[in-house]
Amino acid sequence: MPADGGGWEAAGAHRFAGPNEPGPGSGPGGAPPVRPLSRRERRRLRRRRRTAAQRVLRWSIAFVGLLLVLVGGLYGYVRYQWGRVRTVACAACAAGDGTQPFNVLIVGSDSRAGNTGSAAQAFGSASQVGGQRSDTIKIIHVDPAAGTARMLSIPRDTFVHITGLAAGSPLAADNKINAAFDNGPNSLVSTIEDTFGIPIQHFVTVDFGDEVNLVNAVGGIRLDFPYPARDNDNGNNNSGLTIPTAGCQTLNGSMALALSRSRFYQYYSAGSWHSDPTSDIGRIERQNIVIQAVIDKARTLVNPVSLNSLLSTMVQDITVDRGLSFSMLLSLAEQYHAFSGSRLTSYTLPTAPQVSSYAGDILVVQQPQAQQMIAAFLGGPPQAVSTPPVDQYGQAVVAPRGSGSSSSVLPTTGGAGSAAGGTSASGSGSAAVTVTPTVVPSYDPHPC
Repeated sequence: MPADGGGWEAAGAHRFAGPNEPGPGSGPGGAPPVRPLSRRERRRLRRRRRTAAQRVLRWSIAFVGLLLVLVGGLYGYVRYQWGRVRTVACAACAAGDGTQPFNVLIVGSDSRAGNTGSAAQAFGSASQVGGQRSDTIKIIHVDPAAGTARMLSIPRDTFVHITGLAAGSPLAADNKINAAFDNGPNSLVSTIEDTFGIPIQHFVTVDFGDEVNLVNAVGGIRLDFPYPARDNDNGNNNSGLTIPTAGCQTLNGSMALALSRSRFYQYYSAGSWHSDPTSDIGRIERQNIVIQAVIDKARTLVNPVSLNSLLSTMVQDITVDRGLSFSMLLSLAEQYHAFSGSRLTSYTLPTAPQVSSYAGDILVVQQPQAQQMIAAFLGGPPQAVSTPPVDQYGQAVVAPRGSGSSSSVLPTTGGAGSAAGGTSASGSGSAAVTVTPTVVPSYDPHPC
């Protein structure tokens, strides 16, 4: 042992190396080896390791338990909110269990019931505007197996024979299709099924105030206006739309509704105002743009306060048929969790403007384009119709034989336009027909 006491034992160091720690004798210089751990020390070390692993396991179990509680609470809350939705019976709705392709009718009602304050000033009160009409008629075709959805818009002035009303009703005649909603959804459902062969399994109705509340609930929507815009009909029937500057901007609920209702859309370019010549078709296009923007904005919500506001708004402002159950809604939500408004395939029923001696300005269905578009929308031929659409003289507008199942209709997606118009080859009624999509005008807004 050296005289200076430099040896590790002489210094009383008595330290023990850990299992992965080199001892003093393992390095250069040949220092004495470290004494091995005793059996008691090895048990104590294993116990410490076991305790740490158990702590990690306990925290993991607690985290998973908390997550399950939160998910269960959210499920229960959503179910509670869904239980607050108004429901009505739909005698005319077709049977469906949600596993096969089905169609949901979305109706925007122009009822002024409940309008007060600014809403009554802008759109009228129930005492000023009685009854109700379907201001917006859209059908969503859902294919659960494929996980896809398509949307068909029917212009409100489409001329049809209204069915499903009580005998003797003054509306049970040739009329604009929006009149079928006067007594509620059943007659409109029946008219669509009898006129176009589209079975309706479910419906959802909203009214003017609903769109305002829904857009506000998601915090507004962002749309890019290439030009300043307004709704102008020489001071009559204006929706109140006023966009003074071009560019990307946030629209609140009232502004979004004014855009959706705009039938006399104008944009300012090269020093003057220019009118959209498409009237109701252009209006449908802008409605689709608003729908797209709302869907995509809702999908980005992570703020619990915003989500709660959205849920509360939806359950207060919609009415559905009693067959649309919570379990079906949950199943759809699971299947379409990646659904995006910008990928929604949309169509608009082909029509042409005419004037009826007793109904005024109307839209007459164009055949065989309409028949082929419906086949493309449904993914197969429509059902047989009992009361086909009519023209301005009250004559049935029937598709040529053999035109119902083949289709060269080109769909559009994401509010980028809707299939409309078309050309027919000369010859027999079964000749091929090409229906080309309407290109969205450069003056219409788009999401940003």
